[in-house]
Amino acid sequence: MLFPQSLYFCGYMKNTINIKNRKAKFNYEFLDKYTAGIKLAGTEIKAIREGKASIAESFCEFNNHELFVINMHVEEYSHATHFNHNPKSERKLLLQRRELRKLEKEVQNSGLTIIPLRLFINDRGLAKLQIALAKGKKVYDKRETIKDRENKRRLDRIQKEYK
Repeated sequence: MLFPQSLYFCGYMKNTINIKNRKAKFNYEFLDKYTAGIKLAGTEIKAIREGKASIAESFCEFNNHELFVINMHVEEYSHATHFNHNPKSERKLLLQRRELRKLEKEVQNSGLTIIPLRLFINDRGLAKLQIALAKGKKVYDKRETIKDRENKRRLDRIQKEYK
């Protein structure tokens, strides 16, 4: 029989980390989504497991045919010594070679951008980053998004009154 405290050590820890980029849906139109692994230091993964990370102002960029996430903020780990990590350093994303080539070609030719949508811990305890190939929205597209959101709220209120 497994005891509750032993579940963590067996690798069956509960997955509760789900850090989102909320502005992304408003500012960009998503064309394609990918899930990428992240190359992290020991103190970085510990800080992410505590939920002390932000991807709000981050973006992805190619350097020597490798994809890096820029401006991802991971706070310093509180229990670390002087071997702590740099909170704003570039972090390498791990994708298959075929996916990397496709993304690089799209970014260079079409002028699209790659943005992180969600940072999470998978079932095996590894940090993953969901990224999207995206196209920036124009001002009138953003107004349309706001209008649709307000109409949905109005409909929900009306439906709630009739129930």
